[in-house]
Amino acid sequence: MKLKFLVLAVLIISAPVSAGNGEILTLDRCTGIALKNNPLIQSYNHQYRAAIARTRQAKAIPDPEISLDFDLQPKLFDFPGAGESYVGVSQLIEFPGRRYLRGKIAGKEADEFFCDFQSARLDLLYRVKKAFYELLLTKEEKQYAAENLTHAKDFLNKAREKYESGDVSKLEVLRARVEAARAENRKKITLTKIKLAKSSLNFVLAREKHRPIEIRGSLKRPFPALDLEKLTARALQERAEIKKVNFALQKEKLNRTQAYLSYLPDFSLGLSRHRITAEPTTWDVTLSFQVPLLFWQKERGEIAEARANVASQKAGLKYIGLAIALEVENAFHNAVSFRSQIEFLEKEVLHEAEEVYRMSSISYKEGKIGSIELITSRKTLLEIKQSYAETLLNYRLALAELEKSVGAPVEGEKK
Repeated sequence: MKLKFLVLAVLIISAPVSAGNGEILTLDRCTGIALKNNPLIQSYNHQYRAAIARTRQAKAIPDPEISLDFDLQPKLFDFPGAGESYVGVSQLIEFPGRRYLRGKIAGKEADEFFCDFQSARLDLLYRVKKAFYELLLTKEEKQYAAENLTHAKDFLNKAREKYESGDVSKLEVLRARVEAARAENRKKITLTKIKLAKSSLNFVLAREKHRPIEIRGSLKRPFPALDLEKLTARALQERAEIKKVNFALQKEKLNRTQAYLSYLPDFSLGLSRHRITAEPTTWDVTLSFQVPLLFWQKERGEIAEARANVASQKAGLKYIGLAIALEVENAFHNAVSFRSQIEFLEKEVLHEAEEVYRMSSISYKEGKIGSIELITSRKTLLEIKQSYAETLLNYRLALAELEKSVGAPVEGEKK
């Protein structure tokens, strides 16, 4: 319990503070800011602290009782004139092990809250990565749009030169102007997408929507080594949902033991000073305990409830294990699929498309092809670059989803 509290303190209290306006944020920096500022994470932090406090309450010893009894008063509230009086103290003494079990049960409930915090943290980290990577994609799109605009303007200049020399018709210049206008419009669209992506990232960082933000990173990173069997085994060990059900199962077993202890009575030990007028002062000692009658109906019901809850948690644990294994497998195959697409585009398509456009540009300048062929080759190159960037994004998101499914960073990936 203490170790988990220290881990929580490190994650929440020691997280980096919000970045200033001029800071360029990395992914690690963004996750630190999100963990520090996110209201939901703060809420789970307070809930966990409250659960820890309930653990202390559960271990508390019952307060003693002080009793005052003044009999045979000559007048109402004439305590000094009472003919007989009792002044005593009594203490409830629980059957050995009962207070210990209450503390353990409350501790397991606190552990469950800590697991909820871990789940919320994993979800937040995934959302930060998603917003961060999508902003990186829009920056790539901006670069492609700028390159496309440069090529479109170059095409327009060449078309004008050809028209002035009488090599092409005015229609050729019109086509070039249309392509330049489309390229300019595409660039404006990417600028709008960047603004929206920045707003989304600021939102998950719990910052002002339009606060200036700049990031540094790349969608292209080394491929980590992935092993489905190892990842599944790690998920079944690391996932907060598995841990939570295990804690709940342990708690219900403790509840079952506590129900059995309910057959055994608690004791109340009392000591009082007994005074009677004109008689020597004496002392009274009392010992009392409950006797469960009616065949322990209440106790039997508690035991039956605890047994049913234990069986329910065992079944739930099995179901969650199967669901997590399927989740990891789906995320794994998505990552592998996108990785294959990236390798195919890099080895077979990207370079060839760039070379085709380069040759088309030369051929157009020499008058060997028309504007339609040049426009087509440039559009093809732009579409392939866009597809490549989107595939990189999908791969990064698939890895982030895999990390979320496993409950820990995937093996071999550098943070």
